[in-house]
Amino acid sequence: MRTTGADLYDVAVIGAGPTGLYAAFYAGMRNLRTLVLEALPRPGGQITALYPEKYIYDVGGYPAILGRDLVAELFKQASQFGADFRFNERVEALEVLEPGRLRLTTTEGVYLSRTAILCAGLGAFEPNRLTVPGAVELEGRGVHYAVRHREDFLGRRLLIVGGGDTAVDWALELHRWAREVTLIHRFDYFEAHARSVQALLESPVNVLTRHELKAVRGSDRVQEVVIYDNQSGAEKNLAIDDVLICIGLKPNLGPIQRWGLRLDGRHVLVNSRLETNLPGVYAAGDIAFQEGVEKMYLIACGFAQAALAVGYAARFIHPKARVFHGHSSQRKGMKYAPTPMGPTGKED
Repeated sequence: MRTTGADLYDVAVIGAGPTGLYAAFYAGMRNLRTLVLEALPRPGGQITALYPEKYIYDVGGYPAILGRDLVAELFKQASQFGADFRFNERVEALEVLEPGRLRLTTTEGVYLSRTAILCAGLGAFEPNRLTVPGAVELEGRGVHYAVRHREDFLGRRLLIVGGGDTAVDWALELHRWAREVTLIHRFDYFEAHARSVQALLESPVNVLTRHELKAVRGSDRVQEVVIYDNQSGAEKNLAIDDVLICIGLKPNLGPIQRWGLRLDGRHVLVNSRLETNLPGVYAAGDIAFQEGVEKMYLIACGFAQAALAVGYAARFIHPKARVFHGHSSQRKGMKYAPTPMGPTGKED
């Protein structure tokens, strides 16, 4: 097992999803020596693992951007100040040795840091699976829980199961590739953005609400599905080549549950300064929950919380430091900053 010995980081960011990557960038803006620990083999978290080719519509500055492209830009932004990225390293233990000195034990090594920011998203996660006849047997042979390559569905007959943003967004995207797309949802309402639902209902996608999947059939690959109306019980057979199941994720905080943090279900409780109950330990993004504040699972919210957590971590390390250190419009030290423009739009 690798050990860093007396090597001491200012900030250890746990998780390299969008929130973690932005925290690493912002820590670099504060000249904090930064370590990023990620259990997966590459940055991006849930986006990279499940939705690399799904369009994301609610990130500022991008009317629409593929998940993989957003991750690539965030990683480039986060890397410009020399953060130390360690992939394939799950953090097994976090211990407060004394205020301002944390020990993080991973599957590969031991690290010391003055502060830590938990940006672990949903924690360890996996898709919720259906156990209807044929779904388990044909997983990977026409039954999918993620889209790796949109072109895999070119010219094919696709059934999508679900009614949240993931199901709706994939229906809107994949009907451009597939021969035909049918979406079934067990309720008569959708848990997705209103504008996306409107676009879905105006699209060529065949939408069947109050319908559920009863069986998947096929010898070597998916050939047919049986769906049913959960009000009348009427069944229908559809000739289908692929089934994409989008019914949410099963989160698991894993080792985080053993670190002595105050938890609320799958969330880590924080105050208005994003502080946990452990000194020098902060949380931001999907994993963080502020009591009395409605939770919004948006990348934009994760960005804001990451910046705030870094600001308070900087003050924890340097008590006289300002939480808000100023705007980032100065390009000094910024590798990817654009050339400033004059009032006429021309380069100064």
